[in-house]
Formats: sequence, C-alpha cells, structure tokens
Amino acid sequence: MDYYNKSLSRGKGRRISKSMAVYDPMITELIGAAESLGYQVEKDQINDGARFPKRPHIKSGYIMISKNESLKNKILKDIAEKMVINRTKSKGK
Repeated sequence: MDYYNKSLSRGKGRRISKSMAVYDPMITELIGAAESLGYQVEKDQINDGARFPKRPHIKSGYIMISKNESLKNKILKDIAEKMVINRTKSKGK
C-alpha cells in the first residue's frame, strides 16, 4: 500500500505520482479498487501484516494479483485512479 500513499516520497516507496495517490490508503480500499477493475483477489493473496522494506517499523500490507498482459505500472495507475474515484465518492456521501 505504500505504492499509493500520498504522504510518502518516492524514496520511501511511493510508485505513482502524487496527483494519483491518496493519503493513508487502507487494504480494504486496495482490494475494492482491484476487484472493481476485474482482478480476482483471493484470501490467501492478501497480506495485511506485511512491512515494506523502506519502512520496516510500519505494517502496510499488500495484495497479489495476476498480471495478465498489462504492464505493472499500468496496473498500478489503474488501481490508483480507482482508489481516488472511490475516495471522492465516499466523501460526497
């Protein structure tokens, strides 16, 4: 989830631009965004207690999805866009 965290620098693990990132993403948001894009996220492919090597003192978590024909960066950007859309929808309620 550090890939999508707006409060982190690229050196600390953020992989997408700040304009597409969100503050303190949660594993449920990540799973929801991936599933809404058509990726299947199995229970055994979710690790919410994992620690990112650049921030070993914080549990951030991750999910594993199959890559298909898409590039990793494209998948990251698609999920990030969906997370931003979902956040703006939830704020509007």
